[in-house]
Amino acid sequence: MTEKPSANDTEQLEALGLKSEFDRSMSFWENFSLGFTYLSPVVGVYSVFAMAIQAGGPPMIWNYLIVGLGQFLVCLVFGEVVSQYPISGGIYPWALRLVGERYAWISAWVYAWALFTTVAAVAVGGAPFLNHLLGIELGETGFIWIAVAMILLSTLLNLSGTRLLAKVAFFGFFCELLGAIVVGGYLLFFAKVNSISILWDNFGIGSDTSYMPAFLASSVAAMFCYYGFEACGDVAEETPNASSAIPKSMRMTIYIGGGAATFICLALLLAVPDLNKAISGEDSDPVTSTLVSAMGDTGYKLVILVVMVSFLSCLLSLQAAASRLLFSFGRDGMVFGSKYLGTLSDRSKVPTNALLVTGIIPIIIASIGHWLQDAVTTIISFASVGIYIAFQMVVIGALYARNKGWKPGGSFTLGRWGLIVNVIALVYGLLAVANMIWPRTPEEPWYIDYGMIFTSLIVIGSGFLYLIFAKPNLNRKY
Repeated sequence: MTEKPSANDTEQLEALGLKSEFDRSMSFWENFSLGFTYLSPVVGVYSVFAMAIQAGGPPMIWNYLIVGLGQFLVCLVFGEVVSQYPISGGIYPWALRLVGERYAWISAWVYAWALFTTVAAVAVGGAPFLNHLLGIELGETGFIWIAVAMILLSTLLNLSGTRLLAKVAFFGFFCELLGAIVVGGYLLFFAKVNSISILWDNFGIGSDTSYMPAFLASSVAAMFCYYGFEACGDVAEETPNASSAIPKSMRMTIYIGGGAATFICLALLLAVPDLNKAISGEDSDPVTSTLVSAMGDTGYKLVILVVMVSFLSCLLSLQAAASRLLFSFGRDGMVFGSKYLGTLSDRSKVPTNALLVTGIIPIIIASIGHWLQDAVTTIISFASVGIYIAFQMVVIGALYARNKGWKPGGSFTLGRWGLIVNVIALVYGLLAVANMIWPRTPEEPWYIDYGMIFTSLIVIGSGFLYLIFAKPNLNRKY
């Protein structure tokens, strides 16, 4: 049952100078489901498992606990901010009120491009699984067409309105969690071939010097699985009692999503039929070989059905987050095309024009692969690090505001622990960004090895140039 909006929802927005026209019909559980399907443990683990085990071997699983703790601290900071500023668009309106217009503009610019590239990355990552399900060898060009079709379908579903978004997100959450429990449980109880002791065995990786560089390299896989909780706040104006409900749904996203990701990873590690081949890369797709070995071809295809639901619901949640960001940006007159981006459909009460943009740009990014596959790889490499950079801009903004005398005044606060948590979250976040962008593949062309640094500089640099010459902050309406 959907909760009824409280008078406090309207009063809180009016006090912030806003009048919302969204349909506030997304229940607490549907709001949580949006964050969960954006985080998507199945998508996260299945997409990067091969890379993680090749980089760090089985001990890479401990990164899920370490990164989970670090991101939980970031989540607590976000909870304090969204509780006081429950405004659609998340990172942009939060940074705006914590620091100011120019800072918020850069935060939103980075986050928007991170979301665009993440939508493209998830669609491209889901294409091979659908290819396996269909049993047809389509090749790289075929994968791109599948990715484009997935983005188009997600866009059409999102255009239907908040109610459908909420229902699909909840269905995706149910399927994904059930699939994680059933598949993971089956692997652990009926297909386990490796001892639990492998979780402490690095199989000689990094033995010439130190294992730590390999462990840090493999941690990037866990970092890919621990964002999405911010999406709960991106739809704040569509959720009743947002000030108290959203900080809770954010924390639950970390608890349940992170727990599911760790469980799936553990089950796969203990059921991989040949660990040495998986670690060496001889088995380039250990997820498929593990599931086929354990369940047979028919069982594997049933699992892929659940995986495809997970990919589609993840795309839906990502687009919802990106469109609300663009809407909030446009509503304030802070970006080109604001007149169109900052409006809602009279019928569906969703930002139709913003949703179309969040479909068109990722389709263009994915389609570049028809001609330049390396270019897509380089662009998509910005997906994770861009989101982490945007996260830290909010964490830095909160610390800046505290230094200026800000005391969180929403339903959820950390009290005297707020400053300590804020500082530790910042330290963690800066170390995480540094770890993600660190060049680790000297054998690749420079634009691949330095891909995250290269794309980050382009996005941030172009944002600053637009800010300097167009001065969008002078057009702000609120």
